[in-house]
Amino acid sequence: MDVDLSLLTGFGEEERFIDEFLHEYSGRLPDTKNFALQNRVLLLQSSNGVGIDIALGALPFEERVINRSIEIQAESGVMIRVCSAEDLIVMKAFADREIDWHDIRGIIVRQGIDKIDLQLIQKELKPLCEAKENLEIMDRLDAMCRK
Repeated sequence: MDVDLSLLTGFGEEERFIDEFLHEYSGRLPDTKNFALQNRVLLLQSSNGVGIDIALGALPFEERVINRSIEIQAESGVMIRVCSAEDLIVMKAFADREIDWHDIRGIIVRQGIDKIDLQLIQKELKPLCEAKENLEIMDRLDAMCRK
């Protein structure tokens, strides 16, 4: 089990946020700070051993994801922001790992294909896939949605 977060840092302000988090949490790598600066993901561990992955967001897509997020009550009155099912599908498809495709299938089943905004997913995912030079991701997602 781990916790995945996105923090909109922009470009150039990442180090300040990384330092603050590393003051409170242990890094999961020998050189967590440099890894975070190079890969835009900060890999931490809580005091009870739970992994915390913080994506350091700066792209317009990441800002839109955060703007579309909604606040929900987690437990004991704790409120957290969660991304939409569509944005989660985009992020997981872009990551393009088998575990992510398994998760996408679960999201589609849980939400129901008729309740998912496929146009939004295509609009957000296509430019990311083009930048990654991997449009096969779009084909794989399309095939999964048709099933």
